[in-house]
Amino acid sequence: MRVLLQRSRQAQVKIGETVVGEIDHGYVLLVGIEDADTDKDVAYLVRKITNLRVFEDASGKMNLSIQAVSGSILSVSQFTLYADTRKGNRPSFTAAGQPAFAKEMY
Repeated sequence: MRVLLQRSRQAQVKIGETVVGEIDHGYVLLVGIEDADTDKDVAYLVRKITNLRVFEDASGKMNLSIQAVSGSILSVSQFTLYADTRKGNRPSFTAAGQPAFAKEMY
């Protein structure tokens, strides 16, 4: 499982002109699943992401978790995190999870 995490003051996802998800502040997560992922992997990342202290406290020090700042999470399924571009000019996505499995894990 791969997760790319970005702090955000505001974010939204649109499909066409329709907003399908948005947050005021928190994390934007791009989440890639592979077939070898397990429930233990999911639990580990949930624990890590929710306890990560990357928000500033009153002193300007990165010392607060998303829970401490009442932040939100905008999570986006992103199989392209498993792109292999080592050979040729066309990426291979064979390491990405099969769609049915990835949907279940996500």
